[in-house]
Amino acid sequence: MPKIVTNLWFDTQAEEAAKLYTSIFKNSQIINTSYYGEGGRRPAGMVLTVTFVLDGQVFTALNGGPEFTFSEAISLLVNCEGQEEVDELWEKLSEGGSEGPCGWLKDKYGLSWQIFPTILGELLNDPDPVKAQRVMQAMLQMGKLDIAALKRAHAGSETD
Repeated sequence: MPKIVTNLWFDTQAEEAAKLYTSIFKNSQIINTSYYGEGGRRPAGMVLTVTFVLDGQVFTALNGGPEFTFSEAISLLVNCEGQEEVDELWEKLSEGGSEGPCGWLKDKYGLSWQIFPTILGELLNDPDPVKAQRVMQAMLQMGKLDIAALKRAHAGSETD
């Protein structure tokens, strides 16, 4: 077990969420499920925690109750190598949730994700501030990020 593990608090959907997330990301698996015992905060036999790995990153999903919910203050940023990966993750993670601006979305559990093409970091960090600003302006107009449009903005050509 790594020293630091991200813990995600759910009401009752920890196992469902872990199964969904591990079905979406390659090199992912559920590695442990624990259950509430007699005298716990929740009914005996209910899933307490699910420990799972998403492409090498360990998470724990906890069925802690309705007291806390997710907010945009915490998001999971996924670095994507190309538009196909952006499109696939955007579609699967936003299903039942909501699409936001600038590559952000909320999944059906309310967890925020940033679906981020790695080339965007390169374009935004261009030493030419005019090019970087054009990319920023293009990104601010997008929901799901469009790599081709970001590249066109960087080059100074029309975005559509």
